[in-house]
Amino acid sequence: MKYLSTRDKTLRLSAAEAIKMGLSRDGGLFTPEVFPALSEGEIRDLCAMDYRKRTAYVMGKFLDDFTIGELEEFADFAYSAAKYDHPAAAPLRQVGGKTWCLELWHGPTSAFKDMALQMLPQLLSASLRKTGEERTACILVATSGDTGKAALEGFADVPQTRILVFYPEHGVSEIQRLQMVTQEGQNVGVCAVEGNFDDAQSGVKRIFSDEKIREELSGRGYFLSSANSINWGRVLPQVVYYVSAYCDLINTGAVEPGDRVNYCVPTGNFGNILACYYAKKMGIPVGKLICASNCNDVLTDFIRTGVYDRNRPFHTTMSPSMDILISSNLERLLFDLSGGDDALVRGYMEQLGRTGRYEISPEMREKLQELFYGGFCDEEDTSAAIAAVYAGGYLIDTHTAVAAKVLEDYRRETGDEGVAVFASTASPYKFCDSVLSAIGETPAADSLDRLDQLQSVTGVKTPERLAALRGKAIRFDAVTGKDDMEQVVLDFLR
Repeated sequence: MKYLSTRDKTLRLSAAEAIKMGLSRDGGLFTPEVFPALSEGEIRDLCAMDYRKRTAYVMGKFLDDFTIGELEEFADFAYSAAKYDHPAAAPLRQVGGKTWCLELWHGPTSAFKDMALQMLPQLLSASLRKTGEERTACILVATSGDTGKAALEGFADVPQTRILVFYPEHGVSEIQRLQMVTQEGQNVGVCAVEGNFDDAQSGVKRIFSDEKIREELSGRGYFLSSANSINWGRVLPQVVYYVSAYCDLINTGAVEPGDRVNYCVPTGNFGNILACYYAKKMGIPVGKLICASNCNDVLTDFIRTGVYDRNRPFHTTMSPSMDILISSNLERLLFDLSGGDDALVRGYMEQLGRTGRYEISPEMREKLQELFYGGFCDEEDTSAAIAAVYAGGYLIDTHTAVAAKVLEDYRRETGDEGVAVFASTASPYKFCDSVLSAIGETPAADSLDRLDQLQSVTGVKTPERLAALRGKAIRFDAVTGKDDMEQVVLDFLR
């Protein structure tokens, strides 16, 4: 199978080449030329497999230059008991009659990004071998909170790689910051950016497209790659957990094969819900794709109007991983909805860069609204959702609360009371202050003391790796301006 750039579909790469490169040099994102189908019989077969076997099977449909044996080996390593505190890796939990929560935070950094970023280093290392690459890959990451730590954890001391993470100086939770700045490993770097996540993300994209920097780094024996969800090796492992969730619903008797299920996904960069859309394209009976945003509701407005407009106030919220106004993975959806019209997508992206907005055609808007529902949740409602779900016996984080509230809004607005799954993207312990406040407690002054406080109040055990942050040395304290990120990269790779 070949992978095409969303901005120039004449560019066709193998899976290994696309994963190695991360982002197309024209600024486009790589997407598969076709989406392989899963038959009803194959879905039944997947129901009998564990998560690791499901991973190798689904990914094998897209990665024909990798063997099933290789993919099984990668999955066994990525989702091992040493890394995941639940044998199912991505378990379902019933939280109501027809409502299920997909827990995606049982990995080493307590966030859903682990589901992909424990797999991506395996894929990238193999891709370097398969393409005969002798240079060292420098993984550049812009993070709104969780991707950075998950990428650092996944790539720490991986041979033939270095990784540099940029995060908004005041745009992540204190626990997220501590996870990053205490990261161990000889090949890692972390730097705060003066500005918000969009500033960091735009800076990384600018560096990728700078031919002069690429030539300079190549002369030093490096090339740039990405661990953000712009890399196909990030999106594909996420497709797996939506396929797996449907299999688990069948196994529990919640649905019969072929029954439709609605999925509600909290998202800012659009990668997580895009993966669910791709599972639908493969044949998983996904009903409505419910896109949940926080106060930064650019995606909600886009789904409802067909106009993408980032010219609006940027809000720093209690769900910081969704504090995003430029949703990079939306470009892949536009490419698909347009029937692969790369010129049209390129034009939209040029408009976005030039004016901060674009409007899709009426035909594309109709397709979009048939597939997706968009809703958002403000700060007050996020806290109320945490309190309400906790009163029912389940503790959730701020991002998951956004999904729970938007799912409730969708049902009330449409009357659709069918089986639904909402994605839980992070442990509540990553956002202790907001969660404690929501359930009526006054958070302790110290962020690490809040971990103990939340465990004492709720009886829910603190994830071991978060508890281990206490006493860890701060390794990285650099801060850079958004226009100086290029120099940080050049200094890091001296």
